[in-house]
Amino acid sequence: MQCSFISKFRSILFYIFVFRWSLGNHENFALQNADSTNFYITEKNRNDIKNGSILRLTTSPSQTAAQLHERIQSSSMDAKLEALKDLANSSRDVTFAQEFINLDGISLLTQMVESGTERYQKLQKIMKPCFGDLLSFTLTAFVELMDHGIVSWDTFSVAFIKKIAGYVNKSAMDTAVLQRSLAILESMVLNSQDLYQKVAQEITIGQLIPHLQGTDQDIQTYTIAVINALFLKAPEDKRQEMAHILAQKQLRSIILSNVIRSPKPINDEMAHQLYVLQVLTFNLLEDRMMTKMDPQDQAQRDIIFELRRIAFDVECEPNNSGSIEKRKSMYTRDYKKLGFINHVNPAMDFTQIPPGMLALDNMLYFARHHQDAYIRIVLENSSREDKHECPFGRSSIELTKMLCETLKVGELPSENCHDFHPMFFTHDRSFEEFFCICIQLLNKTWKEMRATSEDFNKVMQVVRDQIMRALTQKPNSLDQLKSRLQNLSYTEILKIRQSERMNQEDFQSRPILELREKIQPEIMELIKQQRLNRLCDGTCFRKISSRRRQDKFWYCRLSPNHKVLHYGDLEESPLGEVSHDLLQEKLPVADIKAVVTGKDCPHMKEKGALKQNKEVLELAFSVLYESDEYLNFIAPDKHEYCVWTDGLNALLGKEMTSDFTKSDMDTLLSMEMKLRLLDLENIQIPEAPPPIPKEPSNYDFVYDCN
Repeated sequence: MQCSFISKFRSILFYIFVFRWSLGNHENFALQNADSTNFYITEKNRNDIKNGSILRLTTSPSQTAAQLHERIQSSSMDAKLEALKDLANSSRDVTFAQEFINLDGISLLTQMVESGTERYQKLQKIMKPCFGDLLSFTLTAFVELMDHGIVSWDTFSVAFIKKIAGYVNKSAMDTAVLQRSLAILESMVLNSQDLYQKVAQEITIGQLIPHLQGTDQDIQTYTIAVINALFLKAPEDKRQEMAHILAQKQLRSIILSNVIRSPKPINDEMAHQLYVLQVLTFNLLEDRMMTKMDPQDQAQRDIIFELRRIAFDVECEPNNSGSIEKRKSMYTRDYKKLGFINHVNPAMDFTQIPPGMLALDNMLYFARHHQDAYIRIVLENSSREDKHECPFGRSSIELTKMLCETLKVGELPSENCHDFHPMFFTHDRSFEEFFCICIQLLNKTWKEMRATSEDFNKVMQVVRDQIMRALTQKPNSLDQLKSRLQNLSYTEILKIRQSERMNQEDFQSRPILELREKIQPEIMELIKQQRLNRLCDGTCFRKISSRRRQDKFWYCRLSPNHKVLHYGDLEESPLGEVSHDLLQEKLPVADIKAVVTGKDCPHMKEKGALKQNKEVLELAFSVLYESDEYLNFIAPDKHEYCVWTDGLNALLGKEMTSDFTKSDMDTLLSMEMKLRLLDLENIQIPEAPPPIPKEPSNYDFVYDCN
């Protein structure tokens, strides 16, 4: 296998064809996988052939491409339909795709969409199923060919865009055609700023909304993906305008009713698109978050006056009412009660970014829409002793900053995340409502802690803990969030922290430290064995495309003797372990040269979109072997990433340095220390171990933790 595989194969073919079968030129033939993929065998992918795979002798990619190029131009509708079906299937193979594209096949397909469909539309009434299939296979072939990234998206005409947009805008369209059309529009917008402008002129939010009101989750997913793409690529000055249109069209309530609260479970791709929409919506707050208040701007100063007016039920006094000193003294007193740091000029409190003007916006929203709660908090604190009052202004500013950090306002959405919160789709002003709930929580926690101004940072840490613990439970509504925060009182947080602290207690005396050092190697060996056992169990990894998310899986596990890595592709995610027999590929551990992570991985250097993605970078690692061969991984989560990088480093005799190893070391070391430091005074320890009890009559009581 060290010499050219294809060269050897061609020599064998030449002998068979010329001397045995007299079939002619062997260059016109090739090997192809006989499975559902039908991929051609080339020098690049020959290492992917599994032992026991069935290969098919067939025409070469160039021959097949030429034949299909001719067949799809047939005058017979049946012949054309069959040819387009074959083309859609073959286009998934990059080797065939390159040959077909070299014949200007993309241009031929776009011409068929631009002009040929008129002829088919005349036959639509009498041949409606045939028309739908013709167009569906044409667009499927186009999508598959473009997904290889061989041809630039900037090459397509306005006429083609109008056709694709027309299929989306039609009220009644074949489901397959609609799905492919939405996928094409999304790719156009994401891959070309010029095409974004053209697509945005042809597609309106109002035309996309009806597709969300159906029951097909795939269509709903592609529709939200197009909306997200338009949102993401829109210039900054257009995004607020687009958000206003989305609100007018009641997009949020339509998604809530037809998608989130649908009886169908939400799949990963839909969850990802909802997460992206959530991130893009919150990112609209970035401009206000990064805008400092101008102390000389009267309109902005009027907002602070409005806060004072609502809280203390006072009207703005005319300039001639009382002396200037008296009015300044009154304002200073009220601003102090409102909890601003700068009592004389509270506008200066909002010059810190983040949160900038966003904090003032939140305060005004709370004062206007939850007026009773706002007045109660302000008056309640203004009547307390100075050292125990909860400063509303300062608290609001710090809380807004905390919420922006928690929701990652201003950061681009991750390619591999589907962490959306249903409750944020239940209100048009969800961020502001979230703030209103949390500022009341902060005031409640302040009272429970009997905090003073010196305890401000401690209170904020407790509130952050309360919010993060409540969010992990994924409440379905803002009311559920309130309920869960209500249960997470300061007393409850103390209990949780005490329980966690007991498991992480650290003793610093010298004898204890010496005992720790003595025990540590034993614990590290225990962790190493656990990591290797987990590698023996194996893990299912997802294959991620740089262009589109795809549900393709592969499995990898270590042999029981720790000498070989077994791996192979899977059709779907397994429910349990995959046996070694089903994993045909093998990599001897002795051949592994190194384990690299993050941006040093080959697949992170190859795929530009993934390379820029922080979350995917943190889950990527590669096993390098031989001279230039590598096995690439993207872990499903941080836990599996740590397990595999630790296990592979252990196999290579290197140190395990992951965060997970440090956490396990602390936990196990703490437990072992506590066991060894138990007070055993006056307790007789037997010299011989107790006898092993007899086996029970049955094992019905055994519980499988997995």
